[in-house]
Amino acid sequence: MAKTPNSTLGTTDKVNKLVISPQKLFALRLDHRPHRDMRISTHIALVARAFGMDGVFFSGVPDKKLCERVNKVTENFGGDFSIKTGCNWRKVIDHWRSHGGEIIHLTMYGIPLPQVIEKIRSSPRDKLIVIGGPKVPSEIYSLAHYNISITNQPHSEIAALAVFLDSYYKGQEFNFEFKNAKIKIIPCERGKKVVSCNTSFE
Repeated sequence: MAKTPNSTLGTTDKVNKLVISPQKLFALRLDHRPHRDMRISTHIALVARAFGMDGVFFSGVPDKKLCERVNKVTENFGGDFSIKTGCNWRKVIDHWRSHGGEIIHLTMYGIPLPQVIEKIRSSPRDKLIVIGGPKVPSEIYSLAHYNISITNQPHSEIAALAVFLDSYYKGQEFNFEFKNAKIKIIPCERGKKVVSCNTSFE
């Protein structure tokens, strides 16, 4: 953890994500449909980025507009985050497994998250977090190293991803630093404060 002093912004504790988790974390969202899923898929990507993931894959239909929208956020708010649409979900999973990565499927049918999060967190392997679409192929359950329940009730894949990442990072995502940002939001009790990052914060 490093101090990030600035005469305008005050002093804030910032955390380099790699100190907490040097492993790569990517999300795979199943069966993106541009005409129906633009908002929910955008929010999945934004949550993945804000909570410290390295990127997100979307299976289903290629969507240039979704990529442009998310890349614009990364350009303005900083960090390294990749997005790819139109992927074949089976090829993504097979590639990940063949390179030694773990497949973690978030569902409402698996083992409760609190029972396995410590084991997942301590593993040195890169992680692919799979979240469902309209229908989850049955093979996902057998291909995954972990099928994890985010409660045993119907819920949103956006919420599932956020809950998992908050648990994985132990709440440290509130302190993540995003390099090369053009703008930055300054916490304040009331109103909105946004500043241009023309000054180095290192």
